Amino acid sequence: MAEVSAPPTVSAQDSMQGVVLTPNPPDLAQPAPVPAGAAPGPETLDENACETLYIQNLNEKIKPDVMKASLRGLFKAYGEVLDVVAHSNLRMRGQAFVSFESPEVAKKAMAEVQRFPLYSKPMQISFARTPSDAVVQKKDPNNLEAHKQRRQEHKKATRYTNPLKAKYRAKRLAAEIDGGAALPTAKRPAVQMPDEYLPPNKILFLQNLPETVTKDQLMSLFSQYPNLYEVRLIPTKKDIAFVEFMDEGSAGVAKDALHNYKLDGENKIKITFARK
Repeated sequence: MAEVSAPPTVSAQDSMQGVVLTPNPPDLAQPAPVPAGAAPGPETLDENACETLYIQNLNEKIKPDVMKASLRGLFKAYGEVLDVVAHSNLRMRGQAFVSFESPEVAKKAMAEVQRFPLYSKPMQISFARTPSDAVVQKKDPNNLEAHKQRRQEHKKATRYTNPLKAKYRAKRLAAEIDGGAALPTAKRPAVQMPDEYLPPNKILFLQNLPETVTKDQLMSLFSQYPNLYEVRLIPTKKDIAFVEFMDEGSAGVAKDALHNYKLDGENKIKITFARK
């Protein structure tokens, strides 16, 4: 474990204003109080709720195996993760499916992880339209083969109505009509704003962390600043983390105070606002 040098100090009066010292962050959604004498009703689920979550807007530069391990590490806090599916092909790039044991677990995970900036991109999460193979295997194994067959039939039926495939077929047909291959369209290079100039955000992005850093160490470091909410580590990439505050102002105070701080006495940690 890295030895933590003494962090920058703040006055006792400033440090105690709005500080959340609990190591376990509160749930994002607090249940409504139940009136005295009334029994709490069962939690309602959306009509399209299922055990499998469909995740979009994932960072396409991350290899599928690394992305799957990161998603599994992120979601396992909500219950057993039956399966994580992510592919590198063009049609599925930037997307993934995460399966749980029940729709209730999936709903809670979706509510609390929605828009979480995984690898600097906020995830867009919804329920999948059909259960995954892993869910069917666990709940109705005798129907697994029929389930796979229905999925294959659906893929064949939509092969010629898929918008992405239709676009490439149209390009290929245009090239054949013109008598040669269509020249590739010149693309303007994507200009990305440097991290240092990102707009304020209540979530901070930490880089260049010691690989031995722990959640408790970061909680201890950041809890001296007001309104700390949560610290999130990425299991498969130990040199980065996210620290969330209650508001953008509190996050800015901690960022300005701890940017370039030597957590292990040697390497300076880089702190920027997370991308929205």
